[in-house]
Amino acid sequence: MNNEAVLRLFDTYADDAFRLAYSYLGSRPDAEDVVQDVFLKLIRSDITITKGKEKSYILTMTVNRCRDFLKSSDVVLKAPFEDAVEVGSDINIDEDDTEMYEAVSELPEKLRVAIHLHYYEGYSLKEIADILEIEPSAVSMRLTRAKEILRKRFMGGSSYAG
Repeated sequence: MNNEAVLRLFDTYADDAFRLAYSYLGSRPDAEDVVQDVFLKLIRSDITITKGKEKSYILTMTVNRCRDFLKSSDVVLKAPFEDAVEVGSDINIDEDDTEMYEAVSELPEKLRVAIHLHYYEGYSLKEIADILEIEPSAVSMRLTRAKEILRKRFMGGSSYAG
């Protein structure tokens, strides 16, 4: 892929890739490294991305790179989910939602990422399934489990620490 095309993709999708990587890794420097790796891989490759599929392709690459990073890393730092959301300049955080963001950040990785992609990035179940390379039914199950945990935390008074 030529540098000009990659630069255009970077300008368009780097923030999305960063927020996703940050929601996975919980570390700003690690998320930045992952995003850099993704775009360097695009520069070095002969890949042709289908028009209209660029974002999905880049986010899939980001998820895969995060998984590789986690496999090779002994320590996983976890930061508040709201920090990942703040990176996007077009996203405003309502102070009333701080407790919800905190609760989402405490969810297990698979559930947290599904919530992030669906509710914060606006992806459909099918799109999330494509990005995560799982079945749409698995995405639905992850969202259901995450909502159950959050509902218990806010309605039942118990908290989840896991």
